[in-house]
Amino acid sequence: MIDAAHIIADRDELLGQPLVTNGLPLSKVHHAAFDANLIGIDADYRIYVADELFVMNDGPMLEQGIKAKRGKTLLMPDRLIDRPDPDRLAARSDLCRSAN
Repeated sequence: MIDAAHIIADRDELLGQPLVTNGLPLSKVHHAAFDANLIGIDADYRIYVADELFVMNDGPMLEQGIKAKRGKTLLMPDRLIDRPDPDRLAARSDLCRSAN
């Protein structure tokens, strides 16, 4: 039930390599929202949720599973080499915010 989501799409030759640091383990719902730029994660590992989701009422998955995560931070692996790259997250977060 967990997907490996690319932070930067693999079509980007510079930053889109298939590396652990270019990935996030996300549920299928969160992966879809991430790919649609409805949620994002900044360089400080803080979760962004698009304003447009807050006008929707679609049950507990949206309420507790996505909306309630706004402003929270991700739990990080102990090993630094296993953590998502903050620079990639920053680039993706900028894309996410500009799309909304």
